[in-house]
Amino acid sequence: MDTFALVVVIGVALFFTYTNGFHDSANAIATSVSTRALTPRAALAMAAVMNLLGAFAGGGVAHTVSTGIIETPDGKQGMIILFAALIGAIVWNLTTWYFGLPSSSSHALFGGMVGAALAGSSTVFWHGVLDKIVLPMIISPVVGLVVGYLVMVAVMWIFRRSNPHKSRRGFRIAQTVSAAAMALGHGLQDAQKTMGIVVMALTIGGVQQGDGIPVWVRFACAAMLSLGTYAGGWRIMRTLGRKIIELDPPQGFAAEATASSILYVTSYVFKAPISTTHVITSAIMGVGATKRVNAVRWGVAKNIVMGWFITMPAAGCVAALVYWVTHLLFG
Repeated sequence: MDTFALVVVIGVALFFTYTNGFHDSANAIATSVSTRALTPRAALAMAAVMNLLGAFAGGGVAHTVSTGIIETPDGKQGMIILFAALIGAIVWNLTTWYFGLPSSSSHALFGGMVGAALAGSSTVFWHGVLDKIVLPMIISPVVGLVVGYLVMVAVMWIFRRSNPHKSRRGFRIAQTVSAAAMALGHGLQDAQKTMGIVVMALTIGGVQQGDGIPVWVRFACAAMLSLGTYAGGWRIMRTLGRKIIELDPPQGFAAEATASSILYVTSYVFKAPISTTHVITSAIMGVGATKRVNAVRWGVAKNIVMGWFITMPAAGCVAALVYWVTHLLFG
């Protein structure tokens, strides 16, 4: 039964990674597609490859996720908690994808972990939740908004005497690089979060000791994220690429350069699991505000931000419900 439970949890974790890929593919390529720097299929293929590479580029975020947020007991009880956490995150991913709302898959996962742990009377390390989840959730969008604004101001000043037609064409080419950098950062952040969950499952099941990430775990999580990315999240892509603001190539480049830089710094320097959705969305808002404040459709932005704040509680409630049902049937 324990081996079966382990296989089920790993399978559900990989499916979560797949939903993460198609839910968050818009993060990496929406700006490039909306400015016509890349065709949709070319952008998705590029993003899938860079996601795969990014998953092998580090391990700090996976370690952060697997330790210091919740304490899972060994055996069946721990497996039920992880299973419920993943189902809660998947349900929220699918719900927000259906409505085209760019919410955070990362915070859906964290909310699911906390909700399942509370339902299972397991320990939640609230200082870890505050330091590793809540503070980055608040700080990273603010940084994305401010830095995006400043980067766009710098771009406008540097190219103020350039021929507009030539500069737009140049930025379309530059967006190929910035979109690839964004996709690499997405793989670096989001694939590792699932790796952390799989490592927790392997540890609970007694298959491995320590927090090292086996190569097959890296490859499996990276492959599922890439497959999900290539499947595409067209509903959310329209929201990011068109509904917040009509982007042009210089704005798209500035937003992607800002977001990818923040992803690399948080991954390598702070080893903090932040939301790629929060960072790219806030960067787009900051970049758009340089045109004029009312160029940003703040009503759409408000709905997105509200979705950010209800993501963790909503996923946590679903996870708690799934835990109680699963524990009743199999506990």
